[in-house]
Amino acid sequence: MLTDQKPASFFSSSEIELLRTKSSLRGVFLVAHCWGVIFCTWLVVANWTNLLTVLVGIMVIGTRQLGLFVLAHEAAHMNLSANRKLNDWLMQWPLNRVLLGGTGEGYRKYHIQHHAFTQQENDPDLVLSKPFPITAKSFRRKVIRDLTGQTGVKLYGATIGEAFSGANFPECVKNGLRRLGPNLMINLGFFAAFAFFEVWYLYFLLWWVPALTWNHFVTRVRNIGEHAVVSDNNDRLRNTRTIITNWWERAFIAPYSVNYHLEHHLIVNCPCYNLRKAHQMLIGKGIRDQMEVVYGYPNMFRKAIVG
Repeated sequence: MLTDQKPASFFSSSEIELLRTKSSLRGVFLVAHCWGVIFCTWLVVANWTNLLTVLVGIMVIGTRQLGLFVLAHEAAHMNLSANRKLNDWLMQWPLNRVLLGGTGEGYRKYHIQHHAFTQQENDPDLVLSKPFPITAKSFRRKVIRDLTGQTGVKLYGATIGEAFSGANFPECVKNGLRRLGPNLMINLGFFAAFAFFEVWYLYFLLWWVPALTWNHFVTRVRNIGEHAVVSDNNDRLRNTRTIITNWWERAFIAPYSVNYHLEHHLIVNCPCYNLRKAHQMLIGKGIRDQMEVVYGYPNMFRKAIVG
């Protein structure tokens, strides 16, 4: 059974107030930063198109697509803005709808259960961590499926199939367009912009190839890092992991402080830009040895993958 540990168990009231302080300006900046990286990558590759720039571009954009999800997750916790309308507008339009996401309300309701029952049998995300540790051979098969697009096609196909469901064909079309019509219009706009600059093919190479490949690989890495093979499923300091990262891990695997997952679980209303501060506070309290912390993703893999 989960220990009943509240934010006040680890932080003073003034620290909680500080960590929960939200800035709409910073929230908007984070969204703009994510899109700025994507636009700059498109621009660079469009001007210097070769195998190397395309491959690096796929990795950068795939990680920023994870960044869009990380920021949508922030919005699901009402952390992008104290203004509910702005927060939810950001969650839906520049973050979720640009791929195959929706309003985000369904995810918000689902995700609350993960925080309430972390690593318990009724945790809806337990399926992501329970199989670990796994063998190197099993992990290799998963990575191959991710990087060849098999995982992406399966998951996006399921989303499209669910959207275009109904009792008859007209109802299927109506439901599908209601759910994915806005997403389609946004992506037609992207394609038109690429076509205008006579690089239409980069829309597929630098938007959907990353979405189908690298994005799913780094999402898998993130999922493993957060809860797989933790030391105590019932202790909130040990059933969630923080990974201390270097610059390249933040650039290609863990954007927007998503690696500070332990701190996020301890104080869910802490915006991502305050999570490092929360980590430093915890270390300053002398409880580092009680926390599930790993230095770097390679060390995390050594725990989660055996043989």
